Amino acid sequence: MNDSTLSGGLLKTLSVALLGLTMAGCSDSSWWSSNDEPELKAEQIKKLIPSRVHDRQSWANDIDEIMQKLSIAKTKDNVCTVIAVVDQESNFVANPVVAGLGEKSVREVSTRLNEKFEDKLGKTIGGPVAGYFEDVLKNQPSKEDNYMSQMRKVRTEQDLDVLYREMFDYMAGHYHVSAITGAAKLVGQDIAEKMNPITTLGSMQVNIVYAKEHKRVKLQSVNDLRDDLYTQYGGLYYGIHRLMLYKADYSKPLYRFADYNSGMYSSRNASVQDMINKLSGEQLTEDGDMLLYSKDGSVLGTKSSSEKALIKLFTQNNILITPNQIRTDLKLEKTQSFEQSPTYIAIIKLYEKQTGKDAPYAIMPQVVISGPKLSRDYNTNWYATRVNGRYQTCMQRAKRIKL
Repeated sequence: MNDSTLSGGLLKTLSVALLGLTMAGCSDSSWWSSNDEPELKAEQIKKLIPSRVHDRQSWANDIDEIMQKLSIAKTKDNVCTVIAVVDQESNFVANPVVAGLGEKSVREVSTRLNEKFEDKLGKTIGGPVAGYFEDVLKNQPSKEDNYMSQMRKVRTEQDLDVLYREMFDYMAGHYHVSAITGAAKLVGQDIAEKMNPITTLGSMQVNIVYAKEHKRVKLQSVNDLRDDLYTQYGGLYYGIHRLMLYKADYSKPLYRFADYNSGMYSSRNASVQDMINKLSGEQLTEDGDMLLYSKDGSVLGTKSSSEKALIKLFTQNNILITPNQIRTDLKLEKTQSFEQSPTYIAIIKLYEKQTGKDAPYAIMPQVVISGPKLSRDYNTNWYATRVNGRYQTCMQRAKRIKL
């Protein structure tokens, strides 16, 4: 459809829709429950944690304290949401053993060392630094007990994390300090942190970038922060913060579980991509990312397929939202504020006008999960479904608790 009536109607309703969506965004209509419901005490939280877990009371006490500190209502729904994710990520072990981690890590550095360093540091500096690193791996601190052999023996993420820190400390003290300093200036941070392969940590597998942005101890060094994430309390604190402290009007917890795996608001954004596909005939990957991002999470200047399709769709339907405005709005895609933007509102209105159906708020994002810690590739649907199963089991246990 490409008539002026449609575009005019859309433009006239933008301000009204904006008000309505703003009010909806401030409501408590999201699936997770509010302070109006009875709250659980630590002893009751313990009963919701699987009986196989060692020292359930200690875990329950920490969950109780952290949710109170973060002002998250300790309702059955909310507590079961937390328990389901912790159980999926670590089976309630603060620093769990990862099967085959040592051999997988050795295989990674043996086959992809140059590729990884050049990817992170650029070809000019990445190549030489990779060479220094390889020499350290094979010959230091001694040939008999070199870092490569130590790496083969690591059993947990913390083991591997600390080993990488030690290797880069050694490099900084013994190898071509000027070149390493130059690389550090180039990437704008400590090379050890830039190259450390352990980026998600602790019992809830929180990304280190997120933890840095939300430090509970303001002047904490990055190494101290990493060590904190491997503790029972620290892993829970940052995980609960990441899982629960953003508002999304999801109708069921499945989508929040998907977001925990693929990024905040991925389920909502995948729905937007799905609507663009249906309206335009495009075949966008519905991964929940409307823009392109660098490895450190910053927005790239290059237009994504989603952004190009959106510009084309608006042009074809005489929707007077400029490419610059679209770009500005899409930069909000990791926040709830995106729902109040002219771009989001226009998509919703166009979809409902052309299909006669209510616009879906969320769908399952299509994201593949891979990495050296995994035995095979998975996808977000697999992850969210597994967590949801644990959530449902927890809610069945919760029915037996009288408040």
